[in-house]
Amino acid sequence: MSTALLDAVRLRLAESGAEPTPARVAEALRREGRLLGDAEVLGVAARLRSELIGAGPLEPLLAQPDVTDVLVTAPDRVWVDRGAGLERTDVVFPDAAAVRGLAQRLAAIAGRRLDDARPWVDARLPDGTRLHAVLPPVAVGSTCLSLRVVRPRAFALEELAAAGTIPPGGEQLLRAVLDARLSFLVSGGTGSGKTTLLSTLLGLVAPDERIVLAEDSAELRPDHPHVVRLETRPANQEGTGLVTLRDLVRQALRMRPDRLVVGEVRGPEVTDLLAALNTGHEGGCGTVHANAASDVPARLEALGSTAGLDRAALHSQLAAALSLVIHLVRDHSGRRRVAEVHVLDRDRAGFVTTVPAAVWGAEGFEQEAGWGRLAALCERSGGGVP
Repeated sequence: MSTALLDAVRLRLAESGAEPTPARVAEALRREGRLLGDAEVLGVAARLRSELIGAGPLEPLLAQPDVTDVLVTAPDRVWVDRGAGLERTDVVFPDAAAVRGLAQRLAAIAGRRLDDARPWVDARLPDGTRLHAVLPPVAVGSTCLSLRVVRPRAFALEELAAAGTIPPGGEQLLRAVLDARLSFLVSGGTGSGKTTLLSTLLGLVAPDERIVLAEDSAELRPDHPHVVRLETRPANQEGTGLVTLRDLVRQALRMRPDRLVVGEVRGPEVTDLLAALNTGHEGGCGTVHANAASDVPARLEALGSTAGLDRAALHSQLAAALSLVIHLVRDHSGRRRVAEVHVLDRDRAGFVTTVPAAVWGAEGFEQEAGWGRLAALCERSGGGVP
């Protein structure tokens, strides 16, 4: 089908305000003097639907079950990540204006503004897909569009083990951590699988416990019968209505959580989370960006400073609030895996440091200096490590 005919059908549907159903597409084609078979009409309807209310030419990529990210850096440069690094696709946009138009339409679907006055957007689409877009001239040359797919269900721990994210037998250690109600953070870089792992771990929580999630963008999908989900909200065009992650943490504390979860600790809310975990809320957890597990105390120290919490006070709360750090990495092949598990300790000056307890091994987790402390923490809560 020619582009001109497709545009004519699109215009007729736009004028009538009708959904691009097969029957309406067939009627529009008849009005244009074209008769097509059922298969062709269905194809046109699917293409128009993806352009009008879907992700346009990116829709087939997002529908593939193994795709986690779709990235557009130019009209003829579209990349996907299937868990083994970036791959260039053969998808091509007509021009830079088409990429910009798609980004603005997706932003509008998410209820956000994207234009020259506000040239970037970070939002969640109705199906859960995470949207990020930057317009020129901030993005040099072409609109930069990033879509992160959030799958409708969490992976089972056995599935992560089969995929190589957890070493052989490692799921027993992670189950012991959850059963012992230890508070922990999942750390790692962007795209290392922090949210995926945390969703899976939350699915191991006892079904009679109440999980309250506080997130910037609702991405966690734990397979659990009692989950309360809270999501931040940006200010409107008048500058009112802002709801921050710190607001959500404070509200979550009044909702009788058995497990308080912060999707990503990235600002002043770290002080409220640590305070909550120091007031009897065991088993709390969250994610944080860090290059290594040993860098987490320094990272939290920097975040705490944004809330006016001095170093000594932050480390004092941290030592009492958290028990361990689970760190993920993405290796050179693109595979995401749990690289190490650290327990927390305090040095002579009273500052928190991390001690390796278990590190990745081809045959399973290998025990390190902190293994005894990890075992003691699990046993103290009535459980035990394998």
